[in-house]
Amino acid sequence: MRNVTERSQVDVREYRDDDEEEVLALLARALGPGPAGARTSEFWRWKHVTNPFGRSFVLVARIDGAIVGVRPFMRWGFHAGGKTYTSVRAVDTATDPDHQGKGIFSKLTRAALDALREEIDFVFNTPNDKSGPGYLKLGWSEVGNVPIRVRVKNPLRFAKGLRSIGRSDGREPVATTTVATSAADILSDAAAVERAIARSIEPEGRFATPRSAPYLRWRYAQASFFDYRAIQLPQDRGFAIFRVRSRGSLREAVVTEVVVPTGDIAAAASLLRRVSQASHVDHVAAAFPSGTAARKAMTRTAFLPAPGGMHLVVNTLDRSMTPDPTQLGSWALSLGDLEMF
Repeated sequence: MRNVTERSQVDVREYRDDDEEEVLALLARALGPGPAGARTSEFWRWKHVTNPFGRSFVLVARIDGAIVGVRPFMRWGFHAGGKTYTSVRAVDTATDPDHQGKGIFSKLTRAALDALREEIDFVFNTPNDKSGPGYLKLGWSEVGNVPIRVRVKNPLRFAKGLRSIGRSDGREPVATTTVATSAADILSDAAAVERAIARSIEPEGRFATPRSAPYLRWRYAQASFFDYRAIQLPQDRGFAIFRVRSRGSLREAVVTEVVVPTGDIAAAASLLRRVSQASHVDHVAAAFPSGTAARKAMTRTAFLPAPGGMHLVVNTLDRSMTPDPTQLGSWALSLGDLEMF
């Protein structure tokens, strides 16, 4: 992509590997700690370089040679209705606090979409309340909130700690348990994982992340900085993956995957109960697509709807497709797709 120099003296170009240190410093300065705590090279490269869907498309903005803005678009794939769709998700966007108000966010976004328009089907992301309006002004469509459910284990602490959610310091507590093993251990047997995936048919006709052994190993085994744990049922009835994190003053177990044979609600319910028993937390949070065994099992295991959810927006790049990505019912998402990106 050619350099684009504007009258405002903001220079936009593609990210280079030797920009890493400066970009990480900018992210820390503008956004603070990330989901893994400190902004490390290990986390950046896992997310943007070794992603099995492809290396991220990243633009940087410079003023007088210094990087003052960064706009990564992380590549992601979906299956829906027998078709494969290529997409990117807008993540890790930052503008130097000393250069805000100069249109750097908009400039980087428009330049990235121009460069990606011919190779992707749509852009999606889950912005927070602060950044959400900016996306809508740039043409994104509001899809809605992906519903999340919680199982409360410690009602008194949960009620007292609700107001502190959103004020996490970024530190990841260890999943103290004598039952769950490392997710990496379960995922090391690629043949067994593929057999389990083959028995767990994905929702038809909705945008779903294609699961595979390499994808799950990247997502959970290689993300060692999150200490993902797993519980496996005997007789190959499936497994669940989760992690424990801080949510303000609360401790939360986030269930990211439940892989069971199609329609085996009992197995899914057993896994959800075992995650709750194994993790020393105040509550358990999860989200699964409607119609799946895991979603139906949540009703059996005292999961209740949480207020809000994860806000989903999309830019279809003026393409028409079926299903319609601007409709919440067209998506089949779990917290494994959303919870730390």
